[in-house]
Amino acid sequence: MEDMEMTASPSPPNPSGEEAAKNGESAGEDADVEELPPVKGFIKTSLLDWDGHIVSTIYLPGCNFRCPFCHNSALVLSPGDMETIPWSEVSAYLMENGDFLDGVCVTGGEPTLHPTLPRLLRTIKDMGLMVKFDTNGTNPDKLKELMEEGLLDYIAMDIKAPLDERYMKAVGLSTDLEKIEESIRIIMEGNVDYEFRTTVVPGITGPREIEDIARHIEGARRYALQQFVPRNTMDPAMMDVAPYTPEEVRDMARTAGEYVREVRVRGLKDLHG
Repeated sequence: MEDMEMTASPSPPNPSGEEAAKNGESAGEDADVEELPPVKGFIKTSLLDWDGHIVSTIYLPGCNFRCPFCHNSALVLSPGDMETIPWSEVSAYLMENGDFLDGVCVTGGEPTLHPTLPRLLRTIKDMGLMVKFDTNGTNPDKLKELMEEGLLDYIAMDIKAPLDERYMKAVGLSTDLEKIEESIRIIMEGNVDYEFRTTVVPGITGPREIEDIARHIEGARRYALQQFVPRNTMDPAMMDVAPYTPEEVRDMARTAGEYVREVRVRGLKDLHG
């Protein structure tokens, strides 16, 4: 997804999924069940969020992870301080530009935290637009429900690190790895096009970690490596971390290509000059 360039803030105590969704103005707090999740960011036109497609991107607040390298910390930690973009404004743009847009990227935060997410996706689909959906894979039941209802056209699931104790370092708290595993299985066995993706962060995900992840998802249709950029990170100390060079990232991609069907590399910049 495109960064919203939000200002980093100190990390609060570990949130539950419900608490994360209710941080700030969420769909579950003082809201009728039929209301849509609040939109906290809206990029009208993006060529980056879905390869080969022109999309609008909407950002939903709250997340159940605290990744130290996250660029969208305000969306995660203090969405209540952010303006809520009226759905009427978003929908008007989508309807007026439906002949130009291929679809909408729904991202966060973690969208599955919002109980009324299916209604939002259904509303987008009813406009004749496709949905590209970003998720961290912590809610396999909701993911399966959305797939079975035909609400998703493309899934991008983040795999933050190998599925062992290294995952906790990458996401900033403990998490249920069995749910991550289940989401991977559901996606790979499903009928919705997809990719898995990992941000390559020195000290968190390096050559060994990338190979371990690729081996774990062996046979996957698509795996994307994303360059880490030390800007506006959740943990301010991460802004002092020098990213991998483009050639180092490409070397990791070549290794991953031994296990998965297609590897893509995104965001490569030589930040060492």
